[in-house]
Amino acid sequence: MSDKIRILLADDHVVVREGTREILERHDDLEVVGEAGDGQEAIQLAAQLRPDVALIDISMPNVSGIEATRRIKEQCPNTAVLVLTAYDDDAYVFAILEAGAAGYLLKNARSREVVEAVRAVHAGESVLHPAIARKVLGRLVGEPTKPAPAKPLDALSERELEVLQWAARGLSNKEIARKLVLSPRTVQAHMAHIFSKMQVGSRTEAVLEALKRGWIHLESIT
Repeated sequence: MSDKIRILLADDHVVVREGTREILERHDDLEVVGEAGDGQEAIQLAAQLRPDVALIDISMPNVSGIEATRRIKEQCPNTAVLVLTAYDDDAYVFAILEAGAAGYLLKNARSREVVEAVRAVHAGESVLHPAIARKVLGRLVGEPTKPAPAKPLDALSERELEVLQWAARGLSNKEIARKLVLSPRTVQAHMAHIFSKMQVGSRTEAVLEALKRGWIHLESIT
């Protein structure tokens, strides 16, 4: 079994895909397993290949990157979607996260930032700045949502809920470990259990879902 992070690239510009592949495959822990030239192809390849990370553009023919993200997450909940886009408008960020993406990067990001972001979303980290994450989450949960089908402790342990609350504040696994006097590995294990129980692929999704269910509240994470 390979320990490499398996990546699907989706962009309608061949040159962008080639350049991104070259950047990623310079690193021994990263492997591009497929390339798609439009949103529909990205959905199909994701279902076939089950990549660890899908790196997707917003603007693509046939099916947009936002819709492709939504459908990939429906079919492959364990695939972390990272959007690489030229757009930085808030509306795109809101739509991306609502569709299930773990985060986003702009196409003017440095090569190292792209590589680190891929590793981060694969590890369940968010690539959003905490201030942006809070603003976006606040926008997404601004309207009333249906009551939670279960209390949080029916699904998550007290410790898991505590880890999730700190994650909602934008803390990394190492920072959460310091706060709770745990090892980073233990925090990572808790996050993995949270993702599994909530059937999500990233902390961004987990926090958003917990907010929607009323398990955590915005006033507690600002």
